[in-house]
Amino acid sequence: MTTATKTRMPVLFVGHGSPMNAIEDNVWSRAFAALGDALPRPRAVLAMSAHWCTEGTWLTSSTRPQTVHDFGGFPKALFEVQYPAPGMPELAQRVQQLLASQRAQLDATQGLDHGTWSVLCHTAPKADIPVVQMSLDVRLSPQQRIELARSLSPLRDEGVLLLGSGNITHNLHDAFSRMQRGDTTTPPFARDFDLAVSAALQQRDDLRLASLAATPDGRRSHPSEDHWWPLLYAYGATARDETVTFPIEGFDLGSLSMRAVRWG
Repeated sequence: MTTATKTRMPVLFVGHGSPMNAIEDNVWSRAFAALGDALPRPRAVLAMSAHWCTEGTWLTSSTRPQTVHDFGGFPKALFEVQYPAPGMPELAQRVQQLLASQRAQLDATQGLDHGTWSVLCHTAPKADIPVVQMSLDVRLSPQQRIELARSLSPLRDEGVLLLGSGNITHNLHDAFSRMQRGDTTTPPFARDFDLAVSAALQQRDDLRLASLAATPDGRRSHPSEDHWWPLLYAYGATARDETVTFPIEGFDLGSLSMRAVRWG
């Protein structure tokens, strides 16, 4: 990331994919690093990851959030990864203030999950930028997620980078089945859903975006919607006249969209 700036911070959604991207030198890890190089340096990061879903909205408030290894079956080297970014309790409290109607709560024990650190270890490898993670409320409708995130937009003028981390398509059963068969082709459901999302974002079509996960391609792309929700939060914090770009595109394991989205 470049030198800290007082200009309005962009908003990002990143398809984080496999946790192995944190330790592998591959097309995705290199793309994450290039994405970081193109960003202005924020005062702090507010991350919204697919891997912290709760009833209600919660915020990490520790000054030294732990690195959470919330997965199994991976090499020892992945469990040894540490991302020792400082926390920022005052940012957590500021988000509480902005989300007063949502009654957001603080959690001093929760750390940063791999949806957050597997991206930040490449975009901000020095781990010297404070990070607060906000949970995804499982009770909200798609439109409520967008509305909640609209309340967060003032943070962008306060030097805070808003980062959503999930995947635009995330059917692991399909992806692993293809891997076992050695099939790297992208199935129509994943290709068409990824393109439909891209079009809705470019057209700034709130209603279409909010309804896409309920379509046949959406249900197949997201048997569980946790990796879809961070995109809605990221989108909600942006303005209608902002340019949207896709700094990373493509599929991993055939059907896992690795698309990243940048506003501003």
